[in-house]
Amino acid sequence: MRRVLDFLYDAAAWLAALAMIGVLLMVLLSIVSRQFGFHVPGTDAYAGYAMAAAGFLALAHTLKRNEHIRVTLILGRLQGRARHALEMWALSAGVLLAGLFAFYSVRLAWQSHAFHDISTSNDATPLWIPQIAMAVGTLILLVALLDEWVLELRGRRVTVDSEEALHNE
Repeated sequence: MRRVLDFLYDAAAWLAALAMIGVLLMVLLSIVSRQFGFHVPGTDAYAGYAMAAAGFLALAHTLKRNEHIRVTLILGRLQGRARHALEMWALSAGVLLAGLFAFYSVRLAWQSHAFHDISTSNDATPLWIPQIAMAVGTLILLVALLDEWVLELRGRRVTVDSEEALHNE
């Protein structure tokens, strides 16, 4: 099961990287088209869609690599049961919020498809297409948070306490 979950997180990260390349390509196409006097409609909208996809698809991978911003002022001073209880509380809140976010993201994409919503910009893209990335990203984040919750519950969760976070300029 661990391999499947790690593959899921890594696959989402690769898709996020491809979306970032999409942002680059759209920006470059916009620049080149202006320089050579032709217009490619929708480049700004597609760059935005790709940027949103990159952000949402990278959420789970970032969480699993302990790269999300955490406020550890209190947590860093706790040990044992108190630390475990605070971690469980924080992860439970995260699972709840990610579950709500995933539910409403999937619902938004579904409703956009059902109502035939299209972009108001000149590209007229059906909105459910870029919203799929948000829905998938939030679903994978929910899975990752549930994974962390179960690992913490079993006492198998590995957290890296960064000394770098304690040093400020």
